[in-house]
Amino acid sequence: MRLAFTFLGVTLIVLGVLYHFAALRVFNLLVPKDRDAQRTGVDLAYGDAPRQRLDLYAPVAAPGRGPLPVLLFIYGGSWDSGRKEDYAFAGRAFAARGFLTAIADYRLVPDVHYPEFVDDTALALEWLCAHATDFGGDPARIFFAGHSAGAYSAVQTVLRNGLGNHVRAVASLAGPFDFLPLDSPKTIAAFGKVGNLAETQPVNADLSSAPPMLLLHGEDDETVGLHNSWNLYARSIGAGRRPELLFYKGIGHVGILLALAKPLRWRASVLDDVVGFFQRYD
Repeated sequence: MRLAFTFLGVTLIVLGVLYHFAALRVFNLLVPKDRDAQRTGVDLAYGDAPRQRLDLYAPVAAPGRGPLPVLLFIYGGSWDSGRKEDYAFAGRAFAARGFLTAIADYRLVPDVHYPEFVDDTALALEWLCAHATDFGGDPARIFFAGHSAGAYSAVQTVLRNGLGNHVRAVASLAGPFDFLPLDSPKTIAAFGKVGNLAETQPVNADLSSAPPMLLLHGEDDETVGLHNSWNLYARSIGAGRRPELLFYKGIGHVGILLALAKPLRWRASVLDDVVGFFQRYD
């Protein structure tokens, strides 16, 4: 059975940028989930738009357990695709490690453009701060994570809104942070209407008050170049911050995400690295 799930995971990795379509839905449907986690909130509205909804995952209740640290996970998909339901494996993975975890949908290109999808991420975070206690979470212990375009939105939300003192730490899985000039149909569609493109790049932000950041990247990533994590790391060091940077051998753009799933954690220690990093700041 493990071989079957490994084959499906490898198929997704080979498909590359197609991961967020039907193959990921099948993967999420079939892959074994962490039994120590449960979904505790479905389609919770953090705004008025139909896609401004999130799902919540929490550890299975334990007697005497106090308020939980809160994690907002933003999925990728080139800012033009994705469904929160397809990332239940990630929500349950983090919840089983002790986090009240939110997986949020957000408005997509072409219905919106930058900065609307970043605004949605900020709105989801604001909702979590206001309502975490209703679901057993601690709004004073907020963590942020994302993959690909979702990692961009997580980091840009924190930097653009000056949330360095409100978010304990941020983890990026293969995030694009330095991608000018716009040279692909996806980035042109998402950012092409912006007047000052330099302001859209996290590497150009004031990083001096950024929260602790963990930048993870697969060495075989052919979708988001390694320079994106390298450059944000270097700019952060230059601003007096001390982020952490980790690369995984033999891991590509999709593989770093799928390594969160229970049958594929042997491929890369992504889950352990993110959780361990967050626990140091909890």
